[in-house]
Amino acid sequence: MAGHDRHLSVLLVDDHAVVREGYRRLLERQGDIEVVGEAEDAAAAHASFCRLKPQIVVMDITLPGGTTGIEAMRRMLAHDPSARVLIFSMHEEAIFAAHAIQAGAAGYLTKASAPDVLVQAVHSIASGKKYVSADIAQKLALREFEARDAGELTEREFEVLQLLAQGRSIKDIAESMGLNPKTVANHQSAIKAKLGAETAIDLLKKSQQLVGLKAGGA
Repeated sequence: MAGHDRHLSVLLVDDHAVVREGYRRLLERQGDIEVVGEAEDAAAAHASFCRLKPQIVVMDITLPGGTTGIEAMRRMLAHDPSARVLIFSMHEEAIFAAHAIQAGAAGYLTKASAPDVLVQAVHSIASGKKYVSADIAQKLALREFEARDAGELTEREFEVLQLLAQGRSIKDIAESMGLNPKTVANHQSAIKAKLGAETAIDLLKKSQQLVGLKAGGA
């Protein structure tokens, strides 16, 4: 990672320009944080990451184009294992934080967090620590006591689950993930079994409920 003498370099990844602008103002107001770039999707995020070599990446988990923030983070880590990524999401369910951390995230915050928490998280991650917002930390602790949970899903199944929750077809999911449709169908069957869903409609409802999407989009 490229170092900066006085500033922590940050790359912001979110598909809403207004949200990125808010993050930029909040972070740069601190005086020791410099937002060196912005991106609205996974492809742009990876290109900017490789070109700018930011110390910290603040990235939404839900990105347009079928590639999630977690998958985008995996690509960054494959390019540079020292990448420090803070996942910043509207999703307040423990399953998202758990999968993000397992996939290599340095931290996880919900968008419900107070503004100063984002600044605290960036500073903490920059110093080499992991950071999880208090609300998520509590849910993660409680999650350990739950016997049956979607956390049993593999990383790939979790990626498929997110796309199923958006109402995407098996063919569409296969194309966006670069998988064989039969492989995606097998993942779907495994997910149905683990979530106790009997039909495709039942699975859609359960996945949307779990992912936090409302019918009609989010």
